[in-house]
Amino acid sequence: MKKILLLFTVFLFSLINAQIDPVKYPTYTDINAALETKNVVYSMSFRDKGLYNLPPELKKMDSLFFLNIMGNRFEKMDKEIFLLKNLEILNANANSIKFIPDEIGELQKLTTFSINLNSLTNINSNISKLQNLKVVHFDANNLNVFPEALLEIPSLEEINLHSNQISFVSENLDQIKNLKYLNLSSNQINDLGELRLPKNLKYLELQNNMLNKIPETLFYSENLEFLNLSDNNLKEIPSAVKKLKNVASLNLANNKLTDLPKEMNRLKKLKTLILAGNPIEKSTLEKLKKLLPSTQIYF
Repeated sequence: MKKILLLFTVFLFSLINAQIDPVKYPTYTDINAALETKNVVYSMSFRDKGLYNLPPELKKMDSLFFLNIMGNRFEKMDKEIFLLKNLEILNANANSIKFIPDEIGELQKLTTFSINLNSLTNINSNISKLQNLKVVHFDANNLNVFPEALLEIPSLEEINLHSNQISFVSENLDQIKNLKYLNLSSNQINDLGELRLPKNLKYLELQNNMLNKIPETLFYSENLEFLNLSDNNLKEIPSAVKKLKNVASLNLANNKLTDLPKEMNRLKKLKTLILAGNPIEKSTLEKLKKLLPSTQIYF
C-alpha cells in the first residue's frame, strides 16, 4: 500500500513540476551549483539523497518558491526551511517527520504543502496562519482527528487526508468556503454527525471507512460532481440524495444496500453509478435501470 501511495505522490508532484517552466525556473539539485550560479535560484530539489539534515547554506536561497525534500531521512523540519519567506510549494513527502514546528506560520506565501508518508500524529495549529494555502496533502500519516486548524483557512481548495486513522471529522467543514476537493478515504470514520460541507465542493471521497449511515446534510452540497462512498457499511441511502443535482459519478460499491430510493430519478446529470458488491436482487437492479435510463450502472 505504501508503495502505491508513494507512486501516486510522485505522480502528483510530477504534475506540479510540469507547471514550473524548466527554462525560466531551472531546478537545482546541488547546493554548491545553486550558490555559484549568477542566476536567481527559484527551485531546488534534494529528492532521494538520503539526507538527515538540509545543508545550512540553504538559508541563502531566499528567492526559492519551490522546494522538494521528498524521500530522505528527515525526522524533523530543519529551521532553514522557515527562513525561505518566498516559498510557495513545499514537498516533504516520504520522510520520517514526526511533527510540524511552530515556525510553519512563517511561510506566509505557501500555497501548496505536501507532507505525505511521514509519522505525524497532529497538525500544528500555526498552519492556520498560512492564509494563502490552497492545497494540503497529509495522506498516510498517523492522524486520528481532522485538523481543526484547517477550518481557519478559507482559501483551501484541496485537502487530502486519506490513509490516516481519523475517526472524528468536524461538522463545520463549510467554513472552508473555497474547498473543491476533499479526500477522507481509508480512515476509521463511522459517524459524520450533521456534517456540513462547503457549497463549492465538487469531489468527496469517503471510501474505505466504517460508515453505517450518511447524514442528510451531506446531500445539501448541490455542486458535488463526484461522490465515492464505496467500501463502507451502508444499508440505505437517504431520499435527500435527490438534492445532488450536479452529481455525475456516484460510487456505492461494496456496501450492504438492497435498494435505492426512487428519488434517484432526480439525478439528471448522473452518468455513472457503481453498485458492485451489494446484495441487490436482479429484479431491483432492473427497476433501477428503468429509473435511471441515462445512467451507466455497474453491478
